[in-house]
Amino acid sequence: MVRALRLAVAQSTVPEDPRDRTAVRAAGREVRALMREAAGAGARLVQFPEGALVYPDKRVVATGPDGGPVPADWTGAAWDVLREEAERIAALAGELGLWTVFGSLHLLTPPRPPHNSLYVVSDQGRLVARYDKRFLSNTELSYLYTPGRPEPTVFDVDGVRFGLAICIEANFPALFHAYERLDVDCVLLSVMVDDPARATVAQAYGTLYNYWLGYAVPAQYAANAPSGIVAPGGRWLTRAPAHNRPALALADLDPDSTDPDIDIALRCARPWRRLARAGLYADQRADRDPRSQNRTAF
Repeated sequence: MVRALRLAVAQSTVPEDPRDRTAVRAAGREVRALMREAAGAGARLVQFPEGALVYPDKRVVATGPDGGPVPADWTGAAWDVLREEAERIAALAGELGLWTVFGSLHLLTPPRPPHNSLYVVSDQGRLVARYDKRFLSNTELSYLYTPGRPEPTVFDVDGVRFGLAICIEANFPALFHAYERLDVDCVLLSVMVDDPARATVAQAYGTLYNYWLGYAVPAQYAANAPSGIVAPGGRWLTRAPAHNRPALALADLDPDSTDPDIDIALRCARPWRRLARAGLYADQRADRDPRSQNRTAF
């Protein structure tokens, strides 16, 4: 039986130098502090931004002596610290009984560059899925990352189905349409960008596809477009404070909600649009009527 699920969407401070072991450890501690806060507020799942443990600045890892772009040098990255912090996050998720989705780098066999990933950790503290960013920017593809496999990623928590997307993928509507076809209840979009327009695009998917959407940004960019949760139908249910500090946005995802906007979006708009896309109008068109063919007569 599906019941309401409390989602927490975090804005945490994201470091930008994978060689800075102190900063990566500080990011891990902040993630865990927000996890404890989310659990204390009754959250069942908490979502963090893209690269919550580290999102490398291209000027740090992919700039040559002349200032031009070069393939990133990953040899100095603190891979051991990233792994330790990820394992501590997973262990705490098990202790708190809290599903946790957080961004980090995923090391591949050299010389292949890493994936830019979201890790999904269950309430038992087990890594149950990894979503590797499928669509990359030109710079990311040319100098930084290996794209992920083309398949979408879905997982279920207490009967609520989630899909995942990362940052620039907001600009590819087909990804979000695919999640609607997979019957997700909520898409978790994690970003590392100071771009209020990206939040507007995220809100539009709630309008177009009538599912919830979690939007997680780094704390240092939150003043312009803070983390938040979009309801089916496109209304912001809640947003974290618009300041550049760590915070949470919390809301209940309730498939049986009696909120008029959500009720109409889930039980009227979403199934009707599915019927329309499936060819609802095919047998009702007047193409065989001669009066329908003449487009220049009143």
